[in-house]
Amino acid sequence: MKPYTVIYDGQCNLCSNLVQVLEQIDQGKLFQYLPMQDEAGLAQFGVTAKDCEMGMIVIDNNQPDRRWQGSDAAEEIGRLLPTGNVFVTAYRNLPGMKWVGDRVYAQVRDNRYALFGRRSETYQTAYPACDCNFPQ
Repeated sequence: MKPYTVIYDGQCNLCSNLVQVLEQIDQGKLFQYLPMQDEAGLAQFGVTAKDCEMGMIVIDNNQPDRRWQGSDAAEEIGRLLPTGNVFVTAYRNLPGMKWVGDRVYAQVRDNRYALFGRRSETYQTAYPACDCNFPQ
């Protein structure tokens, strides 16, 4: 098991493309991934489909009660990447940027299919969080 699990929307083009970029950067060292469409997989982490409505989730697998969601999850991913902490710290130190970032994230989250399209099949990651099989 990798140190962190990222729960993402596997049918959202933006989300799936960002997971693919993260897979290339991380190469499976820190992150494993679980599409929010995999309800059996979600159950293994104590997450429901309703929990996913507020956006992606990052779970610290060593301390599963440590979780980040939405824009906080995006920031945590950035913080964990090499040199990413510098950018996240700078972003957070700019007055008003956290507030703006939270609102932009919410707008994108709520309109992601209209803005970026929806996949006909759920994206299957190269670094899955579980061996669950789920319907497309």
